[in-house]
Amino acid sequence: VQLQAFGGGSVQAGGFLRLSCTASGDIFRINDMGWYRQAPGKQRELVAKITRGGSTNYVDSVRGRFTISRDNGKNMQYLQMNSLKPKDTAVYYCEADVQVCPAYEYDYWGQGTLVTVSS
Repeated sequence: VQLQAFGGGSVQAGGFLRLSCTASGDIFRINDMGWYRQAPGKQRELVAKITRGGSTNYVDSVRGRFTISRDNGKNMQYLQMNSLKPKDTAVYYCEADVQVCPAYEYDYWGQGTLVTVSS
């Protein structure tokens, strides 16, 4: 199973970006999916999570500005990021809890995509 994230880039404060993440390989079912980020010199933190049924959870610093969504039929997840701030600058990673068969579930990560927000 491989996850690939794309859509990062450089924007000015107040701008927007949409990140996408596709999962491929021997996938029986994808359960929770999420986005994490790691800013320079800081630990990786959870940004947003979404269950298979569509329930979402956000870190306080992005709630109201970011929206996580998914397409179960395409094994994809998205992160719409609006009103971006310089403190949102980080490498963003997608993550997914993937069942490769009914009995086994593993945690997979994408390679990361850089988001840079300038003031």
